[in-house]
Amino acid sequence: MATIKYLLQSKSENSPIYMRLSINKSKSIKRKTGLFIDYKRWSTTSGLPKQNETSNKGLISKLRKLRTVILDKLNDANADGEVVDGDWLLYQIDLHFKRISINHQSELITDLIQNIVDNAHLRINAKGGIGLGQSRVNAYKRLLQLFNEFQGRKHYKVKELNKNVFNSFKKWLIDEQDYASTYALVKLRDLKSVCKEARSQGIEVSIDLDSIKTIQVSAYDDDMDVIILNFDEIEKIEKAKLINEAHINARKWLILACYTGQRGKDLTDRIKANNFEKYGEGYIIKIKQQKGNKPVIIPVLPKVQEIYLEGLPYHVSTQKLNKHFKEIGKIAGLDEMVLGRLQDKKTKRGVKKMRPKYKYLSTHIGRRSFASNHYGKIPTPLLMRVTNHKKESTFLSYINQTDDSHVESFLKFYDNLEPKNPEEGNFQVIRNENNLKKLNNE
Repeated sequence: MATIKYLLQSKSENSPIYMRLSINKSKSIKRKTGLFIDYKRWSTTSGLPKQNETSNKGLISKLRKLRTVILDKLNDANADGEVVDGDWLLYQIDLHFKRISINHQSELITDLIQNIVDNAHLRINAKGGIGLGQSRVNAYKRLLQLFNEFQGRKHYKVKELNKNVFNSFKKWLIDEQDYASTYALVKLRDLKSVCKEARSQGIEVSIDLDSIKTIQVSAYDDDMDVIILNFDEIEKIEKAKLINEAHINARKWLILACYTGQRGKDLTDRIKANNFEKYGEGYIIKIKQQKGNKPVIIPVLPKVQEIYLEGLPYHVSTQKLNKHFKEIGKIAGLDEMVLGRLQDKKTKRGVKKMRPKYKYLSTHIGRRSFASNHYGKIPTPLLMRVTNHKKESTFLSYINQTDDSHVESFLKFYDNLEPKNPEEGNFQVIRNENNLKKLNNE
């Protein structure tokens, strides 16, 4: 005879409650019920919440009803010869609590986000190709983590995400979690995208959805910290006395980054000997950037050619390079205090404060240094051909510059406006008629 028992597998204030369905002596199935409880309020003797606490009565009732429903469904499944396994049990649990529709589509917002993550490799991306980039996948993973923290024990269905919930989520992100407003707006926009996709799949959504306003936020907000290595600092790194072979190898990667303007993975995976081609008296590098699969031709500058002829560095993961770059920067004496934002390892949140500059060194600093150091010296459209920015406004935001191209034109225009008579341009103000008569008599 089949039996059902409930149990906890963790000791936390928000422990998930599991159901174990024992069909016979040799077969048992265990799945989460989607219900949670503080483990201190759980009775291991009865396998239910403690009955002497009035706040547990509703939860006890839910678990007892679920037990009855599952046993009834099991009898039906046995009569129909239906396969009873873990997927069957989870489906019956979710169906009972109306977390999914009869066509197996979950209506829980967290399940919908998870589905996007799980099927990222099959999704159409913004370029019309197949597969989301890793940055988009990470963005959805972070949204899932944040929304789970926000909802706590409550499990929102997509149709419950009305204006009030969106506003509460925004307030929670900014006021309670201390995220920047721009980051909060990005997460709200991602959340609305999930809801809109659910609607396209026939899942009921809130009637508020279309009226919920989310703003398109620039990738580079006004408060962005643009930290670069200038030419003098790059020279300090070149002259630093390094003993560790890993540091010597990493230094080559850092210099290559500062003079090719490529992202971390493009730098380590694409800057290879077979991508160098002779070009006149020098060389060029032909690559396809991983982001968007874009072809780029990079001029080989003297520092890059020197490393190429000497021998390119061996491959290292970007994680290791980020660690080595900071160590090299410290050795090189890049300890000027700089205001910037770094992610806290525990909270995963950006923390802005003064730190020694070497702490900000990563594979991305090379790309930004390349763009900033050559801005104003090389025509911006040519720089953008290397960094592969589509819009000049985006490029300027990236290096925290404003478009001042109009200023020089105005100044040149007025420099060319010279008075015909050298004495012209000396103006005298006539205050009243007496002054006018006096001037006429003179």
